Amino acid sequence: MPELESARKPRRGWKIAVVAAVAVAIGMGGVGAATANSWVAGNEAGAPTPSAVPTTTPPAAPVELTVAPGQGAEGYNPAMPVTAQVKTGTIYSAILKETETGATTDGELSDGGRKWVSGSALAFDTNYTFSVTTMDGHGNLDTNATTFSTVPAANEADMWMYPANNSTVGVAQPLEFHFSEPVTNKAAVEKAIRITSATGQKGAFHWYSDTLARYRAATYWPANTALKVDIKLFGVDYGNGQIGNFNKTNTINIGDKVVMEADASAKIVHIYVNDHLAKTFLASMGDERFPSASGFLVLTADKQRHATFDASTIGLKPGDPAYYGKLKVEYATRLANSGIFIHLAAPVAIPYLGKVNLSHGCIGLDREGASWVFNNMKPGDLVHTTGTLDPTNTIAPTDGFGDWNIPFAHYANK
Repeated sequence: MPELESARKPRRGWKIAVVAAVAVAIGMGGVGAATANSWVAGNEAGAPTPSAVPTTTPPAAPVELTVAPGQGAEGYNPAMPVTAQVKTGTIYSAILKETETGATTDGELSDGGRKWVSGSALAFDTNYTFSVTTMDGHGNLDTNATTFSTVPAANEADMWMYPANNSTVGVAQPLEFHFSEPVTNKAAVEKAIRITSATGQKGAFHWYSDTLARYRAATYWPANTALKVDIKLFGVDYGNGQIGNFNKTNTINIGDKVVMEADASAKIVHIYVNDHLAKTFLASMGDERFPSASGFLVLTADKQRHATFDASTIGLKPGDPAYYGKLKVEYATRLANSGIFIHLAAPVAIPYLGKVNLSHGCIGLDREGASWVFNNMKPGDLVHTTGTLDPTNTIAPTDGFGDWNIPFAHYANK
């Protein structure tokens, strides 16, 4: 075994010599250092290294922006939204402002940033600037600005309602709507006014002209309830380009059911409160020349503690046996625009109450009766007159509130 060990020693020395020779060659800048790439398998010494291929980015798709209203639009309905929408890219920002004041209108993005819609109503008769900045797929921004104007003041339409909000009225009170401009688009206006009673009672509109409509049900409103009148006329086209200018919700309170039954032949009135007889008074009503109106009348809001009746307003002149000049009366409660009142009878008529009809169409009562009506009956309470010379002699529907003299089937048929 010692021979084997000594025989291997010369071979180890040979390997060390080879390694040392290589190291010297490298350190002296020999072939191994100059052709370093040749040490990589598969690459021949001196072969050029291929350069990288340049890459190009395709252009972003153009942004297609659509806005409404368009540039220069006039008479834009302020109830309509202002919108911006893109098919490619996104909306980076949108600013809608009044051109003169700079006041802005809020809005909201949707559809992944591709659509913007204004969130508030616009003002009438106002110029607006709408600036929309879009961003394409590479982040490039572009701003587009348009201008437009809303409905001018000449086309702004209003409406007022009777009774007023939070009023308390009687069960027979029709709702009355006065329009500032003629309404030709009646169906749209009716749809924009929703009346709800506590019992779900349905009613109907009746148009007396293009500027006057009323609403009532087939029967009286339920006593001691309320009506909700939800008016949404903002942006509604009355017709001929006249645009409604407001939304509002009114509450109309209905009080006790109070009905006066006035019998011209018996010359007496009975007053019922919630269908129970409350008061009875002797009366003097219209004479043969000036008979009292028959049928249904509704108390108006006109009450005068002291009033002066002028005979000339009903066509009477001095020398006429019926002429009474200017007569001072008390406790005057109006039933019709033509001059029909419940009031304290003139002193000369007091002895004839319950005996002779002497008035010019009014209902004359004694002091107790006239003051009770004045203090306890309210607008919308009902007077039903019977026993007159001509049962068909009712007041005109708009001479006060003669609506209840029209059968509901005809009333609802406009």
